[in-house]
Amino acid sequence: MTDNIHEEEILGKAYDARLMRRLIDYLRPYWFVTLLALVAILLYGVLQAAPPYLLKLLVDRYLDPTASAQTPEILDRFLSRDPATGIMQVALVLFLPISLLTFLLEFGQSFAMQLVGQRVMFDLRKQLFAHLQRLEVGFFDRNPVGRLVTRLTSDVDVLNDLFASGMVAIIGDIFSLASIVVVMLAINWKLALLTFSVLPLIAVVTMLFRRFVRDSYRRIRVAIARINAYLQEHITGMTVLQLFNREKRSFEEFEKVNRLHMEAYKDSIMAYGLFYPAVEVLGVLAAAIILYLGGAMALTGAVTIGTAIAFIQYAQRFFRPIQDLSDKYNVLQAAMASAERIFKLLDTPVSIADPAQPAPADKPQGRIEFRQAGFAYRDKHRVIENVSFTIEPGETVAVVGHTGAGKTTLTNLLLRFYEVQEGQILFDGVNIRDLRLRDLRQNFGMVLQDPFLFTGTIASNIRLGTNGISQERMREAARQVNILDFIESLPGKFDEPVKERGATLSVGQKQLLSFARALAHDPRVLVLDEATSSVDPETEALIRDALRRLLTGRTSLVIAHRLSTIQNASKIVVMHKGHVREVGTHQELLQKRGIYYKLYELQYKDQEALAAAVRDRAAPQ
Repeated sequence: MTDNIHEEEILGKAYDARLMRRLIDYLRPYWFVTLLALVAILLYGVLQAAPPYLLKLLVDRYLDPTASAQTPEILDRFLSRDPATGIMQVALVLFLPISLLTFLLEFGQSFAMQLVGQRVMFDLRKQLFAHLQRLEVGFFDRNPVGRLVTRLTSDVDVLNDLFASGMVAIIGDIFSLASIVVVMLAINWKLALLTFSVLPLIAVVTMLFRRFVRDSYRRIRVAIARINAYLQEHITGMTVLQLFNREKRSFEEFEKVNRLHMEAYKDSIMAYGLFYPAVEVLGVLAAAIILYLGGAMALTGAVTIGTAIAFIQYAQRFFRPIQDLSDKYNVLQAAMASAERIFKLLDTPVSIADPAQPAPADKPQGRIEFRQAGFAYRDKHRVIENVSFTIEPGETVAVVGHTGAGKTTLTNLLLRFYEVQEGQILFDGVNIRDLRLRDLRQNFGMVLQDPFLFTGTIASNIRLGTNGISQERMREAARQVNILDFIESLPGKFDEPVKERGATLSVGQKQLLSFARALAHDPRVLVLDEATSSVDPETEALIRDALRRLLTGRTSLVIAHRLSTIQNASKIVVMHKGHVREVGTHQELLQKRGIYYKLYELQYKDQEALAAAVRDRAAPQ
């Protein structure tokens, strides 16, 4: 979580050419719409300079008989000399159409870029999710869920702001500003310089605003990261939280985190609340300067009254793009920071991938061999070391040992959730690294201690998107694991809705559905990792009854704590501190009186003690 917070603090540069080039690549499929939006915003920028000039023309030509300003030849030919007719022509033929065209151009570019922004968000989220699915399981051990959710939600939303209202709008603001400056200098350079005289004050206000908003934005990002991480952890652990009566304490902790977010946003609101009025005041100051000095110049005949009025309007329009550019600066800076984090995730290498020239996987037999395999999750602490054993086709092999002996690690390596670091793992005599991941994993059905169900229906959780599983095959799988009667008793039967993580089902029912899911895919190899340790004795009896039929003809790897469940295994591999210590059948290992014997004796004594306690409680007093 700490790494997550530090990563959110990084804001980066306001503009990074390397990142911008990568971002522009996402616009390429929509280049035509983007081009139209760019043309629209450029025309909009040009038209921003037109209304004040038309007002100057109207005043100087028709309302001020003393004005000596020259009308451009093209307009002089078009406009009538009659004041009434000329005013109507300026208002209805020039001013009104230009205003309508300005509205249409602004609407068009805004709609087009919002559309492009949404499509880019769609594409980027698809790419991010597809990449996450290809990363090894170890990546998710190192990265909190809250961080990854933030990448696909908040960070992508920030980039949407860049595409929808930032990138093209920045160009439009710059072009509008340039158009206004050119027209002002062309009309009267002295009044233009008077208007520009407040720019140093604007620069100071803008720098203070950027600095303040930068700090508040950094704090907002950190607060959002903390809220995401806190919510993910405490919602997931809600059962434990309620069990230990920590609701009040957790509420107080969340209130602190939430308050940090609120305070950061309040500072940001304060910054915006001060900046925009400050720029407006400076704009009024510029207009006051023009009104005073320009009015004096008009009285002496140095400028026309229309020119002075036009410059008052230009002064107001001149500062709007400056306001927008200051705001877009923050959008751009936030987008660069989000892009840095998103591309860091996308650039995370896929360490477990298909080989360049995969070996064929036709007619799998299901033979598995661990050959001097070694692995460490971190540093040099080996979880398993020099592990060697073989599972022949159709054989049931059980792996037992104390907690932390490396049993589950064997299944993770076998399915290439993690990559073996020493030795080899062979499937049908082929190194699993030489097989496509799809070809390897489609031969395995796996049932874990903690079954996972997705939101959907009973049928969708059994099929998991595999279209080749028919209704009859699904029913047969459910019947073989003794859960068909339960499913048929539900109102919707196989179409009965399943809520998140199977919240409406018992642990035993979810476990049986996991068995039905594995068997419906008809795997060549069945892997059971503590699959019966979390169910009640009645459900365990149902599963054991089903397993007697299901394991026949299949290669099976069974990891178990309850030794009573694996006594009929073809052979038992005893793990201790990452090493294979014993291999043999149940009876052979008992005769050796080694680690397995001690484990069995310990469980047997526990069962005897439990049985004795039950008898004592049931005895009459």
